[in-house]
Amino acid sequence: MNGLRDYVATRGALSLLALDSVSSGYDELVAEDGAPRAAWRRLLAGHEPDLVDLRRVDAEIERMLSDDGVVYAPPGQRQHQWRLDPVPLVVDAAEWADLEKGLAQRAELLNAIVADLYAERTVLSQGLLPPEIAFAHRGFVRSLARPGQNDPAPVTITAADLSRAETGEWLVTADRVQAPSGIGFAMENRRVLSRVLPQLHREAAAHRLAPFFQALRSAILQAAPDGIESPRAVVLSPGPMSETVYDQASIAASMGFPLVEAADLTVSSGCLWLRSLDGLQRVDVVVRRVDAAWSDPLELRGDSRLGVPGLSEAVRRGNVRLVNSLGAGVAENPGLMPFLPDLCEELLGEPLRLSSVGTHWGGAPGGRDLLIDRMSELRMTTLDGRGVPSDAAQLRRRIETEPWRWVGQDALHASSMPALEGDRLTPHTVRWRTFTMRHGASYRPMAGGLATARSTVGEQQVSKDVWVVKQDPADPDQGLSELMPVTALRTPATLPPRARGDMYWMGRYVVRIEDTLRLWLPCHALAIDFHHRPGSPGGEALAVLRTALRRLMSASDAVVDADDLRTALSDAGRPGSVAQSVEQLTLIAQSLRDQVSPDLFRVTGALARALDASRERASDTHLGEDAETMLTGVLALNGVSENMVRDAAWRVHEIGRTIERASQLTQLLEPALGRRRGPEIDREVFDAVLQVTESAVTHRRRYRGYVRVANVVDLLVLDAENPRSLRFSLERIQQHLSALPASSGSTRPERLVDDLLALLSDTDLAHLVVIEGEYRPRLRELLVTVRSQLWSLSEAIENVHLASGPRQRPIELPLVIEP
Repeated sequence: MNGLRDYVATRGALSLLALDSVSSGYDELVAEDGAPRAAWRRLLAGHEPDLVDLRRVDAEIERMLSDDGVVYAPPGQRQHQWRLDPVPLVVDAAEWADLEKGLAQRAELLNAIVADLYAERTVLSQGLLPPEIAFAHRGFVRSLARPGQNDPAPVTITAADLSRAETGEWLVTADRVQAPSGIGFAMENRRVLSRVLPQLHREAAAHRLAPFFQALRSAILQAAPDGIESPRAVVLSPGPMSETVYDQASIAASMGFPLVEAADLTVSSGCLWLRSLDGLQRVDVVVRRVDAAWSDPLELRGDSRLGVPGLSEAVRRGNVRLVNSLGAGVAENPGLMPFLPDLCEELLGEPLRLSSVGTHWGGAPGGRDLLIDRMSELRMTTLDGRGVPSDAAQLRRRIETEPWRWVGQDALHASSMPALEGDRLTPHTVRWRTFTMRHGASYRPMAGGLATARSTVGEQQVSKDVWVVKQDPADPDQGLSELMPVTALRTPATLPPRARGDMYWMGRYVVRIEDTLRLWLPCHALAIDFHHRPGSPGGEALAVLRTALRRLMSASDAVVDADDLRTALSDAGRPGSVAQSVEQLTLIAQSLRDQVSPDLFRVTGALARALDASRERASDTHLGEDAETMLTGVLALNGVSENMVRDAAWRVHEIGRTIERASQLTQLLEPALGRRRGPEIDREVFDAVLQVTESAVTHRRRYRGYVRVANVVDLLVLDAENPRSLRFSLERIQQHLSALPASSGSTRPERLVDDLLALLSDTDLAHLVVIEGEYRPRLRELLVTVRSQLWSLSEAIENVHLASGPRQRPIELPLVIEP
């Protein structure tokens, strides 16, 4: 199948015959005469080998996105994998030359409007902009507006959503200035598509995106207050449940900025500081992904847990710069659009180059009647984008009551282009989000961006890469022959409290997945052989191992049959299951993207695919193959840990791994070794325990294969040379703890580890394995004590080394009644 050529032939014929329902609109690939447009001619003139096997290309894209952990969470929905269509939006050089000028001018204009509204307000005093447009918008932060302030560049990054009119003209449908999102997704789309379609990408001679991101990093650091030689920048995120968490983490990772949350920051002496293991570190620039209203609970929304108390005051003093400024969101106001031409003439002294979609403000003369008369045909919204009632009568009443709050935009018949649907290319409407950054004293748009395509007959929506073709393949990418200078001084590594906690729990979940899988596999094997022979030695051993598996999963109900073994593996809704642990590990990894290797996401992607395969199996017989695949994948995470720099982050991660391993070991040994069940059953159980703990080879070499409970206890509890023993784990924890900055030799975590090691040192092996009736009470008591102390140790480590201070609480002022 030659996908693009088939699409061109079909669309061209339908367009000429006027039989296609969308042929009256603009097609990005096919011109009105049925021929390919200029941007595509060179590509279609080639062999087009990359897009012949569309199914293969789509599957490869999906796999790569899964390996990279690229997720998106639409408002009110769970996170799901990002979707990318294999056919890019291609824009030729001539068309881009005009758009580039218009986008740069628009960013400069929006910056000038924001700067004026928060200082002199000439646009209001001269009547160029009605006061309602600014003051009724929730993006206007009154506490930051004051005459005489000097902030000529409150806007560093802008985005503009574009859609074509039927004439082919690109129109702006929305401006994004509050905290523009999508740059990270655009970068990932290009990385994936250029690897999946290498020949097509080479033939296109499209602008590479890397120079834009390098320049953007420079621009962010250049935004720091004057006089800072080596500025420190951070990316402020709402948290891992944000809909664009991947986008935020990707920006932080690619630019080398810490990804932080509000609890990682504090304001002191009018400056913003980042909490770290080495104390407080000054922050000079914040790439803000938290909306302004939620950014400072002290002055703005008092119920916010996403903001930093006192941030507004630090901004007013000029000690920290925000990208974009707290008040920049007012420029997202759709009510601004009708006034932009006059504002451009006044503020920039030139005509507006890039038009907006037809927009009508209800506060203008005749505006209310126009909105009411055309209510059914306009896209209605409020100035600040709040919800629009679905009931027409209620909407009419609200417009009549407060017409100045309402805006109506003309409906656009968006252009269409091919996107993969099933196994063929079908027409999808397309919209394009462009990005523009402040570069020196001017603005420079990205030659590329992020497009979205929606099916013309359904709700399917996918993203698209945007290829802006060069006039000459030798032209510099993004038109950037050199970057702005940035200091070459080394910036100290930082690990904020939130990241410390995530590194710790990432280590715990990695080991939890591995140990659960290692125990699940013998349970599954025994279940296949002895499920219907519960009284046999193998059946009795299966019951013991199932009890241990239940302990590892911290489950309140026993694992009793094969169906429960299936849910223990692949049911993400079951507490303690492998699937739930993988889900939690993936969520933590998203918030640590700036700290960890990309290999981590390849492993979690492989785990997720193996889990999906296990859910689709009709028979339980082959579930073991999926579990072994998962175990192989999770073992690769040991390599990820091994390649980490030996800093405090690595030590916290290793402490988490080791505490989890020790805790899981006590959960396994207490039911397995704490009771005598008979030689044949014990032999089955002991062999399984040695296999689960990777100690079978060592035991066989040391004891010539003769399995006795004393040997197993010595090897797994007291042996300081066995990496899987309890003593070895505690000594490793002791070493890592002593190297952390907050440790002094006498902190509670260090004392607890010392006590545990002393307990093991004072333990006599022969005394430990003494039988009383059916049980070994001293062994059971030791394991229960160690498990309890490990729980206390984990809490102490979180309090001393991972805590970010007390949680934010709103100030509750007492009610004062005037006499």
